[in-house]
Amino acid sequence: MKKVLALLLTLVMVLSLAACGGKKGNTYETSKEQETTETQGKTEEKTEEPATSGNVSDADIPEGLEGKKVAVVRNLAAGDHTQQFLDGCVSEGTAFGFTVDTYVTDGDDAKTQEVVAQVISKGYDGIILSHGQLSYTYDMLKPARDAGMQVVTFDSMPFKDGDASGELLQGVTSTAQDDYALAELSLGFMMKEFEEKGGQYPMKVLKTFMGPGIPPLDRRNEIYTQLEAEGKIKTVEIIAPSDTANVRGDMTNKTSAILPKYPEGTVDAIWGCYDELAKGVLQALNDAGRTDIPMYTIDISNDDIQLMISNSDVWKSTAAVDPKLIGIVNMRLLAMKFAGEETQDFFNLSAQNVETTTLNADINMTNLNTVVDGWGDASSSDSFNLEWMDALRSKNK
Repeated sequence: MKKVLALLLTLVMVLSLAACGGKKGNTYETSKEQETTETQGKTEEKTEEPATSGNVSDADIPEGLEGKKVAVVRNLAAGDHTQQFLDGCVSEGTAFGFTVDTYVTDGDDAKTQEVVAQVISKGYDGIILSHGQLSYTYDMLKPARDAGMQVVTFDSMPFKDGDASGELLQGVTSTAQDDYALAELSLGFMMKEFEEKGGQYPMKVLKTFMGPGIPPLDRRNEIYTQLEAEGKIKTVEIIAPSDTANVRGDMTNKTSAILPKYPEGTVDAIWGCYDELAKGVLQALNDAGRTDIPMYTIDISNDDIQLMISNSDVWKSTAAVDPKLIGIVNMRLLAMKFAGEETQDFFNLSAQNVETTTLNADINMTNLNTVVDGWGDASSSDSFNLEWMDALRSKNK
């Protein structure tokens, strides 16, 4: 009898161990091929699939995450869009128990390089860099990687020798908005409204632009120039800022100077490749009392929403990605690097078009998802919300 009981007990233990060993961890699957301007080819894009059990304990949290210090360097002006990006980085990093310091360099490339050098010397564990220029980002970030720091970039392409078809700095994940989609959505809606009014191609367009040499704007410009080549668009003039520290004011002055050259009926649309440029143009239109030229833009903020509503006869739409979600995703990717998880070289965040007619006085960036389906969805699988991150947030509450 004792032998029978012992045999049964052994069998139960074996089955129990087999059940425990059958639990699967996070998997990484190739979801699609993603074309990037920089590589002029196809890059396998992996989508993180969160586990589905919903029962992750502290024991399942990867080691090496406690006490991490992160620097977020944003090389744009300290506007509404920048603040929301930083909020995403800080809120998610703090939820993970990280110390997060932010630095805003106002589009000053020399200052950006100086700040990043200081960050490296201070021994941060990781850096999130936003909007470094192609010409210097590789050389600026290489000392960080050599020192063992983890790096994620947004709209900053760390290619060796500033060559967009060259070697990406090893170990870096470079994120971006889907700039091709942003341009296609913005320009597509612009042409749709033009056609509905009975317009005949080519459209006569006032174009705002900065570059070349700014990767996200260069990507957007590819779609624009393709439409030019197809005879859909004729650029009557390019309006570009020369004062990066005062982009909006500079664009207002430049637009005010050229508007008298284009009386009513001579321009079909204004295309704003970047919302800060567009807001300067809008001010010039208002100063001149011009409501005859519709404007279609890219990027969004609370400030933009209010301006779109109050200038609905001019500002017709903007294509965008939630800037707070961008910050959240970048911090999650950095956390994955700290945890030793596999991360991809490139990742593009999905874009959506926001039409002014869908907005009202109660809409802001927080509740924009009530009128734009899927806006700011941080829980979706392509936002890298892994189960151990949920456990980490709970642990640090």
